[in-house]
Amino acid sequence: MSDVKEPKWTHAGGKLRELGAESLTDAELLSILIGTGTKGKTAEDIAKAIIDKFQGFKGMANQSFDKFLKFKGIGEVKITRIAAAFEISKRIVKKVLEGYEKS
Repeated sequence: MSDVKEPKWTHAGGKLRELGAESLTDAELLSILIGTGTKGKTAEDIAKAIIDKFQGFKGMANQSFDKFLKFKGIGEVKITRIAAAFEISKRIVKKVLEGYEKS
């Protein structure tokens, strides 16, 4: 019997809670926003396909909703969540940069 403990999590949200957000891959982070998958594809599978298609988060930024709708398992609610997360990130970066300009 091995002393290696199996992780307590079976999805990215559990991994985030146990190990912290920095321990997640880009696909795992995106899968949390996606929430659920489809028959035969997990949310993480969908997230990996999106990240591969757009070559990462930077490539995803400013894409039209229509480009995301081409992915099976992605609808308007999930795209809206992703768009909101990107806008939050932009606003954070803008505030940080404004802070550097004032220094």
